[in-house]
Amino acid sequence: MSTPSIHGIIGYTITPFTSNGEDIELDALGRSIDRLISGGVHAIAPLGSTGEGAYLSDTEWDQVAEFSISHVAKRVPTIVSVSDLTSANAVRRARFAEAHGADAVMVLPSSYWKLSEQEILQHYQTIGDSISLPIMLYNNPAVSGTDMPVELILRIFDTVENVTMVKESTGDIQRMHKMHLLGEGRVPFYNGCNPLALEAFAAGAVGWCTAAPNLIADLNGALYRAILDNELGSARELFYKQLPLLDFILKGGLPATIKAGLRMTGLEAGDPRLPVSALSEDACLELRALLAKLL
Repeated sequence: MSTPSIHGIIGYTITPFTSNGEDIELDALGRSIDRLISGGVHAIAPLGSTGEGAYLSDTEWDQVAEFSISHVAKRVPTIVSVSDLTSANAVRRARFAEAHGADAVMVLPSSYWKLSEQEILQHYQTIGDSISLPIMLYNNPAVSGTDMPVELILRIFDTVENVTMVKESTGDIQRMHKMHLLGEGRVPFYNGCNPLALEAFAAGAVGWCTAAPNLIADLNGALYRAILDNELGSARELFYKQLPLLDFILKGGLPATIKAGLRMTGLEAGDPRLPVSALSEDACLELRALLAKLL
């Protein structure tokens, strides 16, 4: 399968809500996408953890997916997260994303019940059979409750034709080394853990999926360019400069920290949807201080 050139900094989008959390603010979403693209991201990824896709109704999900794909307008590739508790709705979402012009979809195996490896494989196969788009397999046990070992990931990669990319977010750099070795360098993989950005690129990651560009796109992009130019000293300096904020984003929760940071930098996106809470006053003070050192 032909896979679009997806590399570098892949920016997660937020889903902006009105002050009461009931409606989606598409104008703010459009401005946030424009900020990411003007900041130099190489792809856009709506409706993931940062985009609160799990907290949207199907109608809202469709609205955000359609608007995001249309607004990006092929300026960069769009990778839509289509994850859902059921294979049927993940298929529905994947078909919707494909019909509206997405370049790829991202699939996280989420389930109420613990899934067997065969069930996980079947989930990906079912989605893969329903679309012709490339699929980014997403491993993040912290949010899905499902941890896919490297051997299973490679089995899925070899079995499902349009699973062509892997996003690894366990925070275990050895997973990436193992994927590179066992996969014999043929599996494009992406880092999904902010504090591992430098190590992940050194391990062979072709991209970094992150919410950070909503706030510090220039620094994220500069790190990637330094890696490409093999300027290790510069890359190390750039990474450690942004590491305190990267750590804060991860520990504070993506929707809460990014929406608070956007508010501080002039873009109102509302608060996360309950039961997720907005950032506390003390945490906001800490975030403001971190941003002041970088912006």
